[in-house]
Amino acid sequence: MKRVIIISTILLASMGVYAQYASDALRFSQQYYQGTARNMAVGSAFGALGSDLSSLAMNPAGLGLYRNSEYTITPEIFTRSVTADYLGTSINDARTIFDLSNFGMVSTTSLGRSGGGFKYVQFAFGMNRLNNFNTSRTIVGDNTNSSKLDVYLENADGINYTDIENNNNGYYSYDLTPAWNTFLIDTIPGYSDAYYSPVPFAGVQQKEIVAARGSTNEWDVSVGTNFDDKLYFGLTLGMPYTRFYRDTRYSERDVADTIPYFSSWSVYESLATTGFGFNVKLGMIYRPVNWLRIGGAFHSPTWYSMTDNWNTVYNSNLEWDSFSSSSPQGTFNYKLYTPMRAIGDVALIFKKYGFLTFEYEYVDYGTARFKATGVDYASGTNTDISNNYQGTSNFRGGAEIRAGMFSFRGGYALYGSPYKNNLNDGKKQYFTGGLGYSNGHFGVDFAFVYGNKKSDYYLYTSDYFATSPAGINEKDYQAVLTLKYSY
Repeated sequence: MKRVIIISTILLASMGVYAQYASDALRFSQQYYQGTARNMAVGSAFGALGSDLSSLAMNPAGLGLYRNSEYTITPEIFTRSVTADYLGTSINDARTIFDLSNFGMVSTTSLGRSGGGFKYVQFAFGMNRLNNFNTSRTIVGDNTNSSKLDVYLENADGINYTDIENNNNGYYSYDLTPAWNTFLIDTIPGYSDAYYSPVPFAGVQQKEIVAARGSTNEWDVSVGTNFDDKLYFGLTLGMPYTRFYRDTRYSERDVADTIPYFSSWSVYESLATTGFGFNVKLGMIYRPVNWLRIGGAFHSPTWYSMTDNWNTVYNSNLEWDSFSSSSPQGTFNYKLYTPMRAIGDVALIFKKYGFLTFEYEYVDYGTARFKATGVDYASGTNTDISNNYQGTSNFRGGAEIRAGMFSFRGGYALYGSPYKNNLNDGKKQYFTGGLGYSNGHFGVDFAFVYGNKKSDYYLYTSDYFATSPAGINEKDYQAVLTLKYSY
């Protein structure tokens, strides 16, 4: 029971009323670095290596290693395949898109010093993708224990039906009022605040289809410098923008025709979240000897200004008639502060033959916070974030072998679970590989990335019960190509 209560606080609410939940803070706080194909091919562990425009978003000190100016652009084909296992039924769904993982430029100026001191200064501007939300997921199963309408009944219990019918103070616009208008909840005869539904017992086929689109991309303006070919410093002003669009259709059907007067019902929910923020990244790389580079970076929290727009549509098919009811369009503006990050890097350089690189990142998802005028997040959602999310260690590593103008690369990344007390899985791992060609001025790099993540998802929950979880197995496939020109 305790686990059910915790789950109901951090997952998206089962009702149509939309608010900011702990799961929303996690979604916009997580970063799975993309950038250039060369960076992705070595597990995005490029922090200590530098001379790559992915450095802007990870360790801006990498700019200090540039000796030339450069332009890059990185298109990719991204596919996410999702298999959902629910109550003995397994369904696979997938979505494929074409997008840009990175583009930008760096301008390098020599300070003309042959001795010690600062030798180069670099200015850079670019875009790097930090997260990809594009998903298509279908969950289907025959539930013999409960209906989602049980949650509506629980939430309506004790509320006078006139308040629901008249949408008193606008509290019930997106859930109870449209459910009342479509006869999905009705008063028990002789009562004004106790309810029943047309699904008095289980035995329905439940289906949820989710289509999500969007990403978090970051515009980066950076400066770097080189001191005596030993110390490299960098600063980035990051301006991330996020777009998240989700259309969800949940339905229940009496496929066996065993429930009197009931055929089916459904609810459609549409959510659009957009946001723009800023952060600061500081980085340093130290090269004590030619074969070793040690780096570190600090990322401030990102301060987001966010806007949600949402609405719901309810439909019921009862044996005497069909009904439909729509909510108004909801809009809400708020702030989100995502966690700070600390990154440590080390790279071993084998002259012109290649390198090994490793990176460690720490981020505490429990420190994310919402803020809005007139809303008490402190005793609600922000407490849920602190209680249910934790500090996480992320590991990335990779290698490159060079043979003349060609390079061969491979890597691995593990992003730890953000959940406390094994509440869910949520860790994600990537296996990466690629190759590159460079003739000094023109270069082309290719990477292939495979990622997977497993988690449990609950179609609906309440304080007293939850449906059985759907096991979600998410697999990402990315084919990435970078074109670059140096001069």
